[in-house]
Amino acid sequence: MTSVFDFNATDIGGQPVDFAQYRGKVLLIVNTASACMFTPQYKGLEQVYRQFRDKGVVVLGFPCNQFREQERGTEAEIGAFCERNFGVTFPMFAKIDVNGAGAHPLFKYLKSEKPGLLGTGLIKWNFTKFLVANDGRVVKRYSPTTSPRAIANDIEKLLLA
Repeated sequence: MTSVFDFNATDIGGQPVDFAQYRGKVLLIVNTASACMFTPQYKGLEQVYRQFRDKGVVVLGFPCNQFREQERGTEAEIGAFCERNFGVTFPMFAKIDVNGAGAHPLFKYLKSEKPGLLGTGLIKWNFTKFLVANDGRVVKRYSPTTSPRAIANDIEKLLLA
């Protein structure tokens, strides 16, 4: 795989999604969870999506239950929770693993392009974020503590490039 646009995944409704449809868009890809101290970031992610979607930015949420089982629900429960509590309208995907042998290929790729602190190939917690340029390059990785609002400046720079 040479870019994020070469991957596919299953959306939260069970439908296949070819990431080629996002070619030319800036992406913010996030592993999420509904019962995490960072769960309120859904609100900020939705704000970023609404602020930039008309300029070609898409936020993509990937629920993950690998961190203290903080995403136990079914896809239907996760989708309803996100919509009801945070008004999420950005694309959400089926629950995946981000680490280990069963890690989704997209997240294996993201981690290989932007390893974590000290070069670790692991995602340490929910709400790790990856910013992808409109040509499919993984530009930057953000820790779970980085608020979506703090990423807005980097998104604006990509849109102007």
